[in-house]
Amino acid sequence: MIKKVLVYIFMFQLISPNVIAQVNPQIQIFDINQGKVIKYVQINTDLQQEAGKFLEGITGVYVKNNPIPNKGFMIRIPLKPNIMVRNQWFDDLVDEVTIIFTDQENPFLMVFDDENKPYFLTFKGNTVKYLALLNFNP
Repeated sequence: MIKKVLVYIFMFQLISPNVIAQVNPQIQIFDINQGKVIKYVQINTDLQQEAGKFLEGITGVYVKNNPIPNKGFMIRIPLKPNIMVRNQWFDDLVDEVTIIFTDQENPFLMVFDDENKPYFLTFKGNTVKYLALLNFNP
């Protein structure tokens, strides 16, 4: 399980080696089935604020054994400025958040702490609205 998570994280990093150097970071929509980024969206204030609301709406830890599904998609959202998240499940500065969508359950978040350890968290929020802002219909 850990290997699979690390492979996906590594793939995300390989797919976008220039993200760190970009002046205007982009949101990436990654199709798990295809194993590639299928859409890039320029980040704007509305998208940034909605992502912040998801982080504020964290409700718990995602408890499934394998957090990365075989089907679905992930949306990687860079956060500028970074957002401090403090709750009983996570306490750190977040510079990007990934929303993981599966076919069978509610979306959940993946964030990293300052030691690059992944955390998978449940949240409340309107992902349908977010998908509309991205102009993305899965």
